[in-house]
Amino acid sequence: MDFYKEALEIKDLLIEVRRDLHENPELGFEEFRTCGKIQEYLTKEGINTEVIARTGVCGIIQGEKESISKPKVVALRADIDALPIQEKNNCSYKSKVAGKMHACGHDAHTTILLGAAKILNRHKKDFSGTIKLMFEPAEETTGGAPVMIKEGVLENPKVDGVFGLHVTEDLQVGKIKVKYGVVNAASNPFTIKIKGKGGHGAAPQYTIDPVVISAQVVLALQTIVSREITPTNPAVITIGSINGGTAQNIIPDEVVLKGIIRTMDKDDREEVKKRLNEVVKGICASMRAEAEIEIEESYPCLYNNDAMVDIVKGSASSILGEENVTNQKAPSMGVESFAYFAMERDAAFYFLGTGNKEKNTDVPAHNALFNIDEDALPIGVAIQCANAFNYLTNE
Repeated sequence: MDFYKEALEIKDLLIEVRRDLHENPELGFEEFRTCGKIQEYLTKEGINTEVIARTGVCGIIQGEKESISKPKVVALRADIDALPIQEKNNCSYKSKVAGKMHACGHDAHTTILLGAAKILNRHKKDFSGTIKLMFEPAEETTGGAPVMIKEGVLENPKVDGVFGLHVTEDLQVGKIKVKYGVVNAASNPFTIKIKGKGGHGAAPQYTIDPVVISAQVVLALQTIVSREITPTNPAVITIGSINGGTAQNIIPDEVVLKGIIRTMDKDDREEVKKRLNEVVKGICASMRAEAEIEIEESYPCLYNNDAMVDIVKGSASSILGEENVTNQKAPSMGVESFAYFAMERDAAFYFLGTGNKEKNTDVPAHNALFNIDEDALPIGVAIQCANAFNYLTNE
């Protein structure tokens, strides 16, 4: 079965779909047009769909081949939302929506899954089991995955394994990279409010200066990673925002710090959260101030299952050749909401090369000039088809 050949045959359609999505970007949980388009395409192929997580979609392809063993259920996932960025590309399919852009490739992810659905649905007589098509909203914000899971996307029938992909500009088109074990970090945004006592800048002795205290807090937090986390375990504490005060000669009553924790290990995640609380409260107490700390539970670590990675490598090697299937050397400190699915089921997440310097598609994601080499679309379709088919048919 030559999935790549079939994907090349629909390349023009894939480009048309991707460009339509690119011209009409929508932010998280606002993807109503995108949701409607996905349903329209799938319904045209005779695939049953349902709306889930407000603007997400779940489609079902039921295999028709008889099986002597219990049929398996595999899911393919794509994220569908865009980013609040004003596009600066001058292409014919430039975003038509002011301040919104598909600057992370989710238009490509959605297109690839729609293409895979079209081809796999043609071959439902060749496999037993079920393929779920999961189109996730709001990946760039809070993540639609936990909402989809809560609403039962992994049940009825129960999903056994999940495959996902992400385009990447740092890999030449025609290549993929995949990693065993941890792939992406966990994330914990936090807010620290340091409450002191304001007063005149010329008389600090009558105040409890939250600005000076916040400076000590910022520096002390860095020692958690450098002196309390195993050096071989990646971790980051970043303070991205400091706000307090109104004038040069006024000491404010409070300062608010906002930042984020990124960790690669579950135990490290809990330890960093615990120590952040202790360090901040300890410094503030020693300097007669009070601290209010809020640490949010955001995306978990993304862990790939070894057997699922083996399937991805086998599928991609058969399409691209082993020399074009590379091992991702290190995990990314970025986060990915596919991690929620990987916490619940065996999963594999890999990166599809879309970089091409000659086509100016080597600009980093989340940039106003981000774009992809559309030659990658049929490659992604073929690999996802092979992943699903091989998962269902391999004993």
